[in-house]
Amino acid sequence: MTSYDKIILKYYPRETLRYRIYMPHCRAVTELALKIARLHPELGADLEKLELGGMLHDIGIYLTDSPDFGCFGELPYIMHGFKGRQLLEKEGLKETALVCERHIGVGITLKDIEERNLPLPKRDMTPQTIEEKLICYTDKFYSKSATNLMLPKPLDKIKRSISKHGQDKWKIFEGMIEMFGTDLVYD
Repeated sequence: MTSYDKIILKYYPRETLRYRIYMPHCRAVTELALKIARLHPELGADLEKLELGGMLHDIGIYLTDSPDFGCFGELPYIMHGFKGRQLLEKEGLKETALVCERHIGVGITLKDIEERNLPLPKRDMTPQTIEEKLICYTDKFYSKSATNLMLPKPLDKIKRSISKHGQDKWKIFEGMIEMFGTDLVYD
């Protein structure tokens, strides 16, 4: 059992729907991130950090009101990254905790938080490290829908979803596409 398995099982018991959604989603995100990192060694991604971050990036979802995922917390979904950071910091994983907070959308800026009055701490929550950027990027390709967990979303669907938050957000994602490519997503 890996170190992340112990943490996951603490909050996502095997017999629950939330486990059956969480694990395939996180595996798909992690596997794609690792494939991209291996194909592009010039990025200098740390594969161990990438795997840990990928498998734990959504750890805070169980605290949210997301019944479709088997999560019956009281918090809005947008808070899962911030709460995941708090949880992993308590587990002693401060660096990995930042992946949780910084993978939402294409990252959430302080300006986003203030202008939209989001229920988040007032600070920049955009991905900074290559590992954070890779998890943020690959997460957009995989849904948490029980029927489509392992199938990558079509790019036009991702564009519609991201563009709802502004064309500037789509431009950020286009930059990620340029950096990481989509060849491995749809092969």
